[in-house]
Amino acid sequence: MSSSRILKVIQETHEKYLNYFRLKVLHRDGTRGDYFMVSRSENLEGLKLNAGPESRCDGVLVYALCGEKVVLIRQYRYPLGGFIYEFPAGLVEKGESYQEAGVREFHEETGMTLIPETVDEAYMKPRFTTIGMTDESCAAVFGRAVGTPSRALQEGAEEIEIVLADKSEVRRILKEEQVAVMCAYMLYHFLAAEGDPFDFLHKGGI
Repeated sequence: MSSSRILKVIQETHEKYLNYFRLKVLHRDGTRGDYFMVSRSENLEGLKLNAGPESRCDGVLVYALCGEKVVLIRQYRYPLGGFIYEFPAGLVEKGESYQEAGVREFHEETGMTLIPETVDEAYMKPRFTTIGMTDESCAAVFGRAVGTPSRALQEGAEEIEIVLADKSEVRRILKEEQVAVMCAYMLYHFLAAEGDPFDFLHKGGI
């Protein structure tokens, strides 16, 4: 059992989508200190350190294929002051499964329709993103995209370009552009696949 302990949690902000928390902690060497984190939770009770690590799925990302191309977005992100390549993604709304969230977010960001793949649950299980600073968890949804790309449903606060990239363009993006890490890892797999990039999803599971 760990000798590190959380002594007290203080909520510093009360926003809808992201909040800042101060943790008073006891380190394993007996010293005390502050640890700072952010969370999608609106309150103390919803923090995964209180509700449990599997209490909710905060977000979803969508790995979609359109023919022999992968569907990406190139989005302006304020923390970078520039653009980065990502998979279509978003937050899971209350009462919504992460599969439903994936279909909805994909349509909103790309204008296309996602037809989800039926895969072993282990491939879609929510995983943690940047655990050193947040308890946010995110699930992956895999699927095939149909329709014509459109920005018509994007929010005014979003600046998103829709990119259908073949292997040649994916290589260029990985070499020359900023890419979100979860997206990059899956793109490495996309490049390495000799047949259907989703074949690994249907080989008996994990």
